[in-house]
Amino acid sequence: MMSKTNGATSPFADVSLIGPGEPPPYRVVNEAAQGQALLVCDHASNLIPHALAELGLDYRSRQKHIAWDMGAERATQYLARHLNLTAVLAGYSRLVMDLNRKPDLPAAFPEESDHILVPGNQGLSYEEKTLRKKTFFDTYHGAIEKELDKVRARGQVPALVSIHSFTQALFMEAERPWQYGVLYDKDDRIAVGLKSFFGRHPEVRFGDNVPYSGEHPDDFTVDHHGEGAGIPCIGIEIRQDLLATQISFQHWVGLLCEALREVLADPSLYQLRPGFNAPARPRFDRFLEPLPETS
Repeated sequence: MMSKTNGATSPFADVSLIGPGEPPPYRVVNEAAQGQALLVCDHASNLIPHALAELGLDYRSRQKHIAWDMGAERATQYLARHLNLTAVLAGYSRLVMDLNRKPDLPAAFPEESDHILVPGNQGLSYEEKTLRKKTFFDTYHGAIEKELDKVRARGQVPALVSIHSFTQALFMEAERPWQYGVLYDKDDRIAVGLKSFFGRHPEVRFGDNVPYSGEHPDDFTVDHHGEGAGIPCIGIEIRQDLLATQISFQHWVGLLCEALREVLADPSLYQLRPGFNAPARPRFDRFLEPLPETS
């Protein structure tokens, strides 16, 4: 069975977890844009399909950062509109399946997050994990590959920009002073440009691989679609309180927009990473295989 997504048919989706009238597993924004960079937002939504009965969580828990990156969807759409770039947005909560985690890891189906138990993720069977993976993970990442391939089909090297948001503090941590986090690992080309731009703005405090690190071994999206393909890539975090009011949103997302406009305008950016010998297109199909029985 196939599902309609943004006017296109997705061959990956098994819609048995998504009922009639519910949103698709991903959305593509500004699909006709011709820019070489693609925006993605892994944690855009806090929605949970009716079939999963809210994962046993109350309304308050489903509004917390454990369920989504608050403000990240709106920020990604703003950037897509003002930079004339295509964006792929996840349609459901990271608690259903974390699309930025390798699917064979426990963190892909969190049983607990920030000291909150997720009842609907306790003791998931192999079949339950496989169905969620097929419905949400395979569909979303298949859409990212499709959009990157559109750029490759024009004879161009694409770039990948992943947008996230972070809390002012996590559990018992101290306040986080940074407005942005610049996350990268093997490929720092976009990061170097962003850090140079922010360095010219004294009001900006940015985290260089903090509050999270692009070197985290369990991350998936940028590691696979970006570094795994040798294309320029970056993860960007925006502090959530800065996205809460219209004035603050306009200032901080607007400033990030200026930074990306400058960095992504450099034609020399769009090259395969020096020394990268693997094929330009990674083998996404290996992640469409069933999860190992031991997962």
